[in-house]
Amino acid sequence: MDGSQPIGQGRSDRHPGDTYGDILERDSRPVPGHLREGRLPEIGTEPVLASRYTSRAFFDKELRHLWPRVWQFACRVEDIPDVGDTLIYENVGKSLLVVRTAPDAIRAFYNTCLHRGRKLATHDGCKNELRCPYHGIAWNIDGSFKDNPIGWDFPQWEGGDMSLPQARVDTWGGFVFVNFDPAAPPLASLIKPLADDFARYDWENRYRAMWIQKKVRCNWKAMTEAFMESHHSLTTHPQILPALGDANSQYDLPNDYVSRHFSAQGVPSPFLSGVTEQDVVDYMTGMGGGRRTRPFAGAGETHKVPEGTTARVYMAEIGRQGLTQETGYDYSHASDAEMLDALLYNIFPNMSVWAGHAPKLTYRWRPNGLDVDTGLMDIMIFAPCPKEGPRPAGAPVIELGFDEPVSSIPGLGGLAAVFDQDFGNLPYVQEGLHATGNGQVHFARYSEMRIRHLHQMIDRYIAVGEASSNASGCLRDARIR
Repeated sequence: MDGSQPIGQGRSDRHPGDTYGDILERDSRPVPGHLREGRLPEIGTEPVLASRYTSRAFFDKELRHLWPRVWQFACRVEDIPDVGDTLIYENVGKSLLVVRTAPDAIRAFYNTCLHRGRKLATHDGCKNELRCPYHGIAWNIDGSFKDNPIGWDFPQWEGGDMSLPQARVDTWGGFVFVNFDPAAPPLASLIKPLADDFARYDWENRYRAMWIQKKVRCNWKAMTEAFMESHHSLTTHPQILPALGDANSQYDLPNDYVSRHFSAQGVPSPFLSGVTEQDVVDYMTGMGGGRRTRPFAGAGETHKVPEGTTARVYMAEIGRQGLTQETGYDYSHASDAEMLDALLYNIFPNMSVWAGHAPKLTYRWRPNGLDVDTGLMDIMIFAPCPKEGPRPAGAPVIELGFDEPVSSIPGLGGLAAVFDQDFGNLPYVQEGLHATGNGQVHFARYSEMRIRHLHQMIDRYIAVGEASSNASGCLRDARIR
């Protein structure tokens, strides 16, 4: 796709109020250039088929041609700090053992015994070998073959390489990624726009302060899409509108593998009128009858907006002071946007990382096993590590079933209600997609371009995979003849 920008001309597809760029112009600090609107290729307005979310045949195409070829976030580097530490990553029926094989090396082995196929491990932990519980055949933690209790009866293994097959591994920002495709492009080449923009935020020096994994009754794509635009807040999350610029959010596509979505906080929704600067601060500090979407320094206290300033500028400064007190680092350089805003970057196909200096969210979406109609969402909060003292331990996962609300977990404040509202919508989205009368789904031209682009990228992977399969099939048929 080229770098042309026809969408924004004349702003005919934007809310008539302030743009996100207009809001940035009023901030109290210089704003980094990467927060300005970027690449906006023309990607069309045609509908997509509802069957993409409900069809077993389409789901199977994703299983064959998408998931085996994309980089997937498996864990954090700090989840496996010591040699021998092993973490199991599973998606769409595939299982990998992500192992720290040396102080500076991480590998991912297929979690399958080469004898009769049993999983080598069913639990995470620190291991000095990978021994199959079925017949006791073992491999070293570097994947090399170790021993076979009945090796005398396996002459076919003698002299051969019986090492465990591996998937590819790469890291960025403290995240460990895996890819089943040995020919896939390097991770760094695909996520370069994100990596460049995040150079200010030191994601290696963050720890996982919370981790929730939620089962949801909807296709993984429908769940992903619920977190790729903000204008649903008007009806789904009306309680957050006093401090969220929803309909005037900014969207762009830095490259084909990274998409972005920026929503201003500390300003009211353009759908609201009569909201004062004090109203915004009262809401954000929990003093105006609202529920904060995330904790702020000074929350629960009465704050008076100083004359001549704005709620956004005031709350950003409170955030800087609070984060400095919490971590020991100086954030005086941080722009208001980097302290307050929802700055969502998505890595194709199923991960979102929020930019900025304060504690930030990361999402991961996957199918729930091999079920087309249900999915899993991981919600993680990553906070900066304190300047002094030991690195805090990463929070363990809290697993929530289909009917367990996020609000059952303490410590999330109003953010829990926001997630529960989204998860309340999604089963009915899936039911509606099954019940559709015209078989189509339509996306907004600008504010849902990221969603349309997700589908176009999935189609690209399926097309390449099918072409390769057809070519291999023709070659095989020719050999048979």
